[in-house]
Amino acid sequence: MAATAFSLPATRRSLWTALLDAMAAHGKTKAVIEDPERQPLTYGRLVLGSLVLGAKLRDMTSNAERVGVLLPNVQGIAVTIFGLTAFGRIPAMLNFTAGVKNLKAACEVGGVRTIVTSKRFVDQGKLDDVIHALEPGRRIIYLEDVRQQITSFDKIKGAFASLTPRSSPGARAHPDHEAVVLFTSGTEGTPKGVVLSHANLVANAMQIFAHADGMLTPADVVMNPLPVFHSFGLTAGTLMPLLNGLKLVMYPTPLHYKQVPKLIGETCCTVLFGTDTFLQGYARAADEADLKPVRIVIAGAERIKDETRRMWEPFGAIICEGYGCTECSPVLACNTLGDGARNGTVGRMLPSITHRLEKVEGIDTGGRLFVQGPNIMLGYLLADRPNETVAPEGGWHDTGDIVDVDDAGFITIKGRAKRFAKLGGEMISLAAVESMLSALWPGHSHVVVSLPDAKKGEQLVLVTEKPDGDRKALLKEAQAQGFPELWIPRAILVTQTIPVLGSGKVDYTATRELALTMRSLL
Repeated sequence: MAATAFSLPATRRSLWTALLDAMAAHGKTKAVIEDPERQPLTYGRLVLGSLVLGAKLRDMTSNAERVGVLLPNVQGIAVTIFGLTAFGRIPAMLNFTAGVKNLKAACEVGGVRTIVTSKRFVDQGKLDDVIHALEPGRRIIYLEDVRQQITSFDKIKGAFASLTPRSSPGARAHPDHEAVVLFTSGTEGTPKGVVLSHANLVANAMQIFAHADGMLTPADVVMNPLPVFHSFGLTAGTLMPLLNGLKLVMYPTPLHYKQVPKLIGETCCTVLFGTDTFLQGYARAADEADLKPVRIVIAGAERIKDETRRMWEPFGAIICEGYGCTECSPVLACNTLGDGARNGTVGRMLPSITHRLEKVEGIDTGGRLFVQGPNIMLGYLLADRPNETVAPEGGWHDTGDIVDVDDAGFITIKGRAKRFAKLGGEMISLAAVESMLSALWPGHSHVVVSLPDAKKGEQLVLVTEKPDGDRKALLKEAQAQGFPELWIPRAILVTQTIPVLGSGKVDYTATRELALTMRSLL
C-alpha cells in the first residue's frame, strides 16, 4: 500500500546543499541553533563555522573517510557534522553511553580511524577510560586543540569560502552517496552500522515537515535533548528544524529532568522531542511555568503510556506519538493534529513511503511490516562482511515489527517479532502484557521477557521496578481485561532499575540477562 505522493524535488540534494538552501530561504541572520551557553548561531555563522572547522578537519583526514564523532548535544556537534559534510567526510556517530565493548565494535565495523571529541566533554563525562580504550590504532582529535590551531588566515579563508559555499565539495556530493553512519542500539542483538545517504536524511527531514501539514512552522522553536548519535535525535530533532527554518535548542542529555524544562521555559520552546521515559521525568520535575510554552510534543522510540498523557495535561501540550527505526532515517509514521490522530496508534505513514504486511503464523490480524521509500537506508555494515554495505533486498526494509493498519491508514504496533513468545501453540505479545501491567501498576516500569523452561520450552517472566508486585493482583487484572492465564508471567522479579539505553528505550538484551541471573539465584 502506498502513502500520499511526495514529489518534492528538494529531497534529491546533498546534506550541505540542503543547509545552504535553508539559509537562502530564511536568511543568513536568522538564529537557528542555541544550547545552554545561550549564544545563538545564525545560519550565516553556522555555515561559516562549519567551513572553518571543516577545512581544518579536512587536513587531518582523508576524502570519504568515516570520522567518528563523540560529542554531546551542543552547537559544536552541528558545526562538526556540517563541517565534515562540507568537505566530503562521513560522520560516524558514536554512542558514548554504549560502553567500551560496543564502542570498539562500532569503530571496527565502521572502519573508524579518526575520532573527533572534546576535552571538556571527556572530563565532564568521565570518559577517559573510554578514550584510552579507543585510542590504539586511532587518532583522537580534540576540538579545543583544533580551535587553537585556527589562525586569522584560516578565518579569512573561511569568510571568503562562505561567500561561495556551494563551491565546497559537500555541495557536489551525490544524493545517493553515504552521508552518515549510525549504529543500532542493540536492544535485541549485536549492534550494526547503518549507512544513510544524503537523500535518505534530507528526504526524511522534509517528509516529517510535510506530514506535519502546517503543525510545524518556521516560527516554532524546537527543544531537542535527544542524543544525536541516535537517528531520532539526529534527523527528527536536529536536521528537520535546521533544514526547514525552525530554531533549534539543544541540550547535552535528556536525563537532566529539572534543567531541560527550565531551558524550555527560558527559550520559549514550542515543540519538544522526547520518549515516554524522558517525558515522565520532565513532567514530574518541572515547574508548571517551565513547560507552558510547549504546544506539541513529538514522541517516539517507545510506546506512550496513558499515565504520561495524564501527567502532561496540566501543561496544555498535545503529545503526537510516532514510530520509526534507524534504518528508515528514522521516521515512518506519526500522529498529527485533529483528524490526523487516533489514540492507540502511531499515526499514518509519512508521504512517499510504501508498505506491505507479511502474514505471521499465530497472529490473526496485521503482519510483519516491510517498508520502501526515499528514506530507507543504503544498507548495513556488518562485522562479518567488512568493506561492504549490505543493501536491503529489493529496497524493502524488514522492520521486524508486527503491526496492524486500519482502513484509514492508522498503524497499531502489536510488538516486535522477536518480542512474541509461543506458548501452547499460541503467539503471545509481550508488549500487550506490558500494556496491561502499566494499567494495573502505573508509575513503575515493567518488562516481560521469555526465558527457557525445561518443561514447556518457554515461560514468561516479569521484571518490574514495583517492589510489592503481587501475582494474585496480576491474575485478577488479567481476567478483568480478558487475558487468558497463559499470558500471565509465571514469576515476578523485582529490580531497582530496569536497564535503559541512551535513547530512552528499554535495553531488552540486558533486561533478559538480568532476569536469567536473578532467576538462577532464586
